[in-house]
Amino acid sequence: MRKGFTRHPAPDAPAVHEKNYITPGGLERLKAEHNFLLTKDRPAVTVVVSWAAGNGDRSENADYQYSKRRLRQIDSRIRFLSKRIEAAEVVDPEAPRSAQAKSRAFFGATVLYADSSGTEREVSIVGQDEVDLTRNHISWVSPLGRALLKSAEGDTVVLRAPGGTEELTILEVRYVRIDVEPFHEPASSVDTAKKTSSQRS
Repeated sequence: MRKGFTRHPAPDAPAVHEKNYITPGGLERLKAEHNFLLTKDRPAVTVVVSWAAGNGDRSENADYQYSKRRLRQIDSRIRFLSKRIEAAEVVDPEAPRSAQAKSRAFFGATVLYADSSGTEREVSIVGQDEVDLTRNHISWVSPLGRALLKSAEGDTVVLRAPGGTEELTILEVRYVRIDVEPFHEPASSVDTAKKTSSQRS
């Protein structure tokens, strides 16, 4: 391992960026959730709202109040997902790249590093909508993500986090497929609508 340098990330690096860098799997998950909300969940809740609206005084109708609140939440989430999908800039970790680009950690890289105690950890640098700590997927704008960006094998980087400052040694940088947890349809709203419809019949 070559002797590395110590790099200090800019302390005023912005945490919010206009572009939404994301992996192919991450974009598919956003689209799947957006489609579910638009074509299944929202129509199902709308059915409940319509049914509850016919059950007397709306101000004292718990079903109506809850369903209207849920509908607002769904609409807000749909707007959020629409903006994230529109701003998405897909970066495929498996896409061909030059030898120099391969050797340094950019978005989509999987990095093996050791902390000051010698403990090794491997993380993948992904988008803000793909963070999954159970899979060691970290955001590229997180303190750790920013510290690792542009580093190469043998480098020493400084992690500045709320818990303190720590030096990390980069052991390996590679670009491989990053498996993102797919979107799973929740049963709540759809089941509620089905139960309501069956009660009416």
